[in-house]
Amino acid sequence: MKVLVTGAAGFIGFHVARRLAESKRCEVLGVDNLSDYYDTALKRARLEQLEAFESFHFLRTDFADAEKFSGLLAHFKADYVVHLGAQAGVRYSLENPGAYVHSNLVGFASVLEACRKTPPKHLVYASSSSVYGAGAKSPFREDDDTDQPVSLYGATKKSNELLARSYAHTHGLNVTGLRFFTVYGPWGRPDMAPTLFARAICEGKPLKLFNHGKNLRDFTYVDDIAEGVVKALLYPPSDRPAPPARIFNLGHHRPVETLLFVRMLEELLGKKAEVELLPSQMGDMLETCADLTRVQAAINFTPKVALEDGLKEFVAWFRDYYKL
Repeated sequence: MKVLVTGAAGFIGFHVARRLAESKRCEVLGVDNLSDYYDTALKRARLEQLEAFESFHFLRTDFADAEKFSGLLAHFKADYVVHLGAQAGVRYSLENPGAYVHSNLVGFASVLEACRKTPPKHLVYASSSSVYGAGAKSPFREDDDTDQPVSLYGATKKSNELLARSYAHTHGLNVTGLRFFTVYGPWGRPDMAPTLFARAICEGKPLKLFNHGKNLRDFTYVDDIAEGVVKALLYPPSDRPAPPARIFNLGHHRPVETLLFVRMLEELLGKKAEVELLPSQMGDMLETCADLTRVQAAINFTPKVALEDGLKEFVAWFRDYYKL
């Protein structure tokens, strides 16, 4: 089968593309514009790993270019589309909102239009736990009110869910959105907490923890996320004549305080952190925790990797890649 993966040089996109390519049953076309939001050397290093698979091919392009992306999908004729490309990061959305409008709104509309013109069997796209926003009660359920995201990033992901529902209803697309919960692991982004924390510890620099380190995060290992994406992809909605636009949480369901997370990293790295405890920051959620009842019933998704084991894998990769 033929699968198109956007954001293939990104953190989650890389792991999903690799899992598909490893199966030897897929022809995988990876798409990415290699934006300079963070060091492109990491993105290119991920691509080098993927290029070892004969079934993987890469094209550098911007999926927000509607004409080009529609032509690409029409030519490739993908059986499945995994849309993981996006402008990520909650805090960066305060500094550069235009990047989120371009990738997460214009870009997502471009992907939906391309799929309308050349319908795949199933479109799976990345949403985020950030959609739950203010007033959400733990654990977060997919049918909770998500009308109050506290960040622009969360608002764009909520918009994606609404657009997907419209296209499913109006054009009969099979669409599933996945709300990811604090994904970590090898090849992670340098702006994410695990790498920021690990680098600060190794370099003896102050490590800032907002809300005095009491924020609770549902840290989810990237291999569990990749397995969930592929499982969801292969089991599209079946209701006819109008397929629903499904939403699933993909998380670990065991939130941990960020201060404890840092203590675990300290032990693995063999060095104490210089912790600076600060008040809460605008746009931050105090707690995230995924209710997995719906996704377990639909596709039998259950996370397997404990935080202790996942952090060991992350630290091993971190030391090797950054030579720290």
